[in-house]
Amino acid sequence: MPGAGGTTRAEAAPVAGSGLLAGKVAFVTGAGRGIGAAAARLFAREGARVLLAARTEAQLKTVTEEIRAAGGTAAYVVCDLAEADSVRAAVNRAVELYGRLDVAFNNGATFVPPGPLDEVSEADFDHVYTVNLKGVWLAMAAEVAAIRATAKVGALVNNSSVGSLMANPELPAYGAMKRAVNSLTESAAVTYGPEGIRVNAIAPGNTLTEMIDTWETHSPGLQDRLTAHLPLRRAAAPEEIAESAAWLLSDRASYVTGTVLRVDGGARA
Repeated sequence: MPGAGGTTRAEAAPVAGSGLLAGKVAFVTGAGRGIGAAAARLFAREGARVLLAARTEAQLKTVTEEIRAAGGTAAYVVCDLAEADSVRAAVNRAVELYGRLDVAFNNGATFVPPGPLDEVSEADFDHVYTVNLKGVWLAMAAEVAAIRATAKVGALVNNSSVGSLMANPELPAYGAMKRAVNSLTESAAVTYGPEGIRVNAIAPGNTLTEMIDTWETHSPGLQDRLTAHLPLRRAAAPEEIAESAAWLLSDRASYVTGTVLRVDGGARA
């Protein structure tokens, strides 16, 4: 029996077919590569109709074609998280294509060269703020509006970082923006929970993506340093991070909201 203003799993969007996200329309940012591409593929395998969004059309086209070749339903839209109109148009495109929006994974982010706070350029700070924080805020606002207007209930997951949960001297601007994303996540969970819209975040640790490769070029030996202190003694594959996002977006996580889930191989244990 639902609490006041709440929605039970049984009252959620109708499910057709099988799969963790069957019957849902999913929107994924940063979907051209890395964790976002892995998430788009996984969400489609789990039964969702997926709209992929990112800046690089060639990457989006490749991933979309892979999903379709595997029997999934997917389309893409070019989207720049630094442009408000672009973000809103991308979210609205999901509704235009599929008639509704149920879930969204706000994964897209940018990276700035590692180094101490006083060596971060103002331009780099402004850029990481615009994409990694403002872009997430813009997307969340548009996604909530789309869910309200169509599916009525749904879920959002924001991609944060384990580096948001501690001091981050090598990536101070990146860590600060991701910590702010955690705050947005928790605030949104409280605001929209009564409507049946759940909001969570994941905090990945060391993951084999282009971002970590770039960091490694600036900090040789980074992988060895990171994995030496991990209980699992290895980096994550992007697919492992995507699995946690899929679960949080699914009805199986129907009583989970306002959490920042560590997916870090035990880094913060």
